Amino acid sequence: MGQTFKVPHTLILLLGMMVVALFATWLVPQGFFETSLTETGREMVVAGTYQTVAERHYLTPWDLLKAIPRAFAAAQDVIFFVLIVGGVLAIARATGTVDALIGRLLERHGSQPQRLIFMVVFCFALASSSIGTAGEYIPFVLILVALCKAMRLDAMTAVGMIVAGYGIGYGVSAFNPFTVLIAQQIAEIPVYSGLWLRLAIFIPFVLIGFHHVWQYAKKVSDDPSKSMMVGVPCPLAGQEQPSYPQLEARHKLILGSFIITLTIAVWGIATQGWYLYELGGVFIAWGAVIAVLGRLSADETANRFIEGVSDLVTTAVLIGVARGIALILEDGQILHSLVHGMSLPLSYVSAEISAIGMLVIQTVLNTFIPSGSGQAYVTMPLMAPLGDLVGVPRQVAVLAYQFGDGFSNMIIPTNAVLMGILGMAGVPYGHWFRFCLPLLLKLMLAASIVLVLAVMFGYGLDVQPTAVTG
Repeated sequence: MGQTFKVPHTLILLLGMMVVALFATWLVPQGFFETSLTETGREMVVAGTYQTVAERHYLTPWDLLKAIPRAFAAAQDVIFFVLIVGGVLAIARATGTVDALIGRLLERHGSQPQRLIFMVVFCFALASSSIGTAGEYIPFVLILVALCKAMRLDAMTAVGMIVAGYGIGYGVSAFNPFTVLIAQQIAEIPVYSGLWLRLAIFIPFVLIGFHHVWQYAKKVSDDPSKSMMVGVPCPLAGQEQPSYPQLEARHKLILGSFIITLTIAVWGIATQGWYLYELGGVFIAWGAVIAVLGRLSADETANRFIEGVSDLVTTAVLIGVARGIALILEDGQILHSLVHGMSLPLSYVSAEISAIGMLVIQTVLNTFIPSGSGQAYVTMPLMAPLGDLVGVPRQVAVLAYQFGDGFSNMIIPTNAVLMGILGMAGVPYGHWFRFCLPLLLKLMLAASIVLVLAVMFGYGLDVQPTAVTG
């Protein structure tokens, strides 16, 4: 008695969500939409074809247990990428490059952390908005954690900068090929149409994210006891240095090779269809370059790589288990039932309320379908024609999808990228939830206002549906 509530370990929370998902498969009607294949081989649901299954199939606790190793297999690309990045960054840290870079950044921005926070949030939001970067931010986690630590901030601030930029960039995306392009194709409107509004709201939403992170950072800087990370072990504990090495020529060469590596990665994603397997190979190659430029022996390189990988085993486990939640819902055949059930009430309310309802639906569904493109293929074939019936322009339906998918990416535990970032930074999910929820609510309020105004002023009414091209 008298004990204060303690948030369970993130692994316990995720396992608990898997159990809840299992119970949901026993209660929610099982059903499905018919699907068709796109030219890229992705399945897309066909509106108006929902039907319940003739004979209900019940998942058992044994199915739940089997879902865990299956989830690890399904999330293997993210898991391996996180482990590889952890190992390669450990090699980079052994050369002193990371510490030298931190020292240089402290010289330039140490007295103005607000400038650093804005730069990171803005740049990451711009990258996510334009080319859809997400997992590519993982290499920056430990660097920013170390930098924040040196500036008398904490790991929560570092994660806040990264995830706020990532989520806002996806939410107000201008060109993201994994969300905007696919959703507009499915909605049968010209690709990248309606660009002016998405560009206009980019800076205001970035400022919302920056303000939230900066207000917290300022509070921690003024009084470290107010940090949410008090009592939580830092992944860089025991690595404090009273002074930072000078940025030497070899450090500059290694940093230059990092920029080249990122450039190659962006080129591969944009033009060659690369994803995490290819990016993992690029980072392994970069690790070899680091070892040569940093004059590390083969044995030391191997030892440092293994140390970096071992530090992220917990993160890998969390990513795998998080994937299991959606797997249970898929096996239980209730994902399409959830989409169908949530969309029905929208036909009975005004167009403005329907637009907000679409935002809420997309936000909730992202928990179960944490893939932006996957969510588009499941929801947009339903939301686009539904919008026609209730007076919501298809352009607004796409915008509601963007907001719901992007902003909720910052908080849903089924998002493997988020769990990877939190695990690498040593931030417990419960702590992150308390930090991020107010930001999510601010963004959702702003998004709702934008959607209502978009409906009122006929955003997208000048765009006629076209034939689907993909």
